[in-house]
Amino acid sequence: MRRDETVDVLIIGAGPSGSVASAYLHKKGFTVKVIEKSKFPRFVIGESLLPKCMEHFEEVGLLDCLKAQGFEKKHGARFLSKDIVCEFDFAVKHTKGWDWTWQVPRADFDNAMAQELIKRGVDITFEHAVIDVHFNDDGSSITTIENNEGIKTNISAKFIIDSSGHGRVLPRLLDLDTPSKLGKHSSIFTHVDDLRRPDGVEGTRITFDVIDKEVWLWVIPFSNGKTSLGYVGPTDYMESFEGTNSEKLIAMMKLSSYFKARFEEIPYDFEPIMIKNVSKSVKKLYGNGFALTGNSAEFLDPVFSSGVTFATESGLLAAKLIARQLEGETVDWEEEYSNYIKKGVNVFSTYVKEWYGGNLQKIFFHYKENPEIKKQICAVLAGYVWDETNPFVKNHNRLVKTVAHIIDMEKKQDGIGH
Repeated sequence: MRRDETVDVLIIGAGPSGSVASAYLHKKGFTVKVIEKSKFPRFVIGESLLPKCMEHFEEVGLLDCLKAQGFEKKHGARFLSKDIVCEFDFAVKHTKGWDWTWQVPRADFDNAMAQELIKRGVDITFEHAVIDVHFNDDGSSITTIENNEGIKTNISAKFIIDSSGHGRVLPRLLDLDTPSKLGKHSSIFTHVDDLRRPDGVEGTRITFDVIDKEVWLWVIPFSNGKTSLGYVGPTDYMESFEGTNSEKLIAMMKLSSYFKARFEEIPYDFEPIMIKNVSKSVKKLYGNGFALTGNSAEFLDPVFSSGVTFATESGLLAAKLIARQLEGETVDWEEEYSNYIKKGVNVFSTYVKEWYGGNLQKIFFHYKENPEIKKQICAVLAGYVWDETNPFVKNHNRLVKTVAHIIDMEKKQDGIGH
């Protein structure tokens, strides 16, 4: 049985990007329908946020419902390399803005926003999958969705926002996927009861433990006593571990001298999940009648926690441009959307490449700390990658390499090996 519906904007996915976009458009008076394949609450990875995204939640009125959840506050990040510690404090950064954010179980985080939107009257339909979409010459579309019982519905919309995350609905249906220019890395992760968590900040700060230049462990403590554990490394390296995913992760955890004892013999909440070749890209970020946001467009790498921030930045921007277009304005999607989002993506891409290439790690773990450089890099790590008053944003292509080269020269002069 088919029931036809007509809306101004169809949004695919009820995660952070879809929630921010739908909150904005609903407030502006447009009819919005959100299609979500899962039933909330549901597990999803991407639990470490950046301060920049707090601006987006605040702008669309979702901040209070999130504050009420009591999530663990994230005031910075710690990077470890053997016995060297590098701490970043978001309050000490080049760009003005939020100096804290959260570490969140995404099941609770996403559900809190979804329930708030439902209270406001946003139409969110769960447990429905998009199975087909047809675009007309004017950019309007007819999308076919299907529930778990096989019942299909056609939805007519003037515009579609694809916020489907790793589901990548429109890239799949419209053949928009393209290979990422970043190296092939995979991740394996789970949650545990953090039974040996130290008291205070030592136990709650997010930490990245560098095992080798391209292999690292994340430890993300939550306020509910759980902690997210995840390893990232080259795909062939990750596949070299034998056994089940649990056996693989247990073996990997033994490589961390800092965290081995804290998590040894603690059962995993669920069989660890492995995602191979995590980086994704697309041929274009928009088309006639649609925009791709968040992970459905680009996913770089988990090392700097950029996923949710790109999701909310692109979701809110797409919603604003759509609102203008539906109100009769002409929107330059190439300049105002694609080029803008790519500026931020390119900055973070440089940092990901320079991290795995080793140059950024030289800066992080250098024995002579430069406070001004650290403030500028901290602003990038806080998500402020569009602020071109920051030299490490404006000149990202060469500045990390230049500073790393200076460090090499300093070490040579001081008689210290690389």
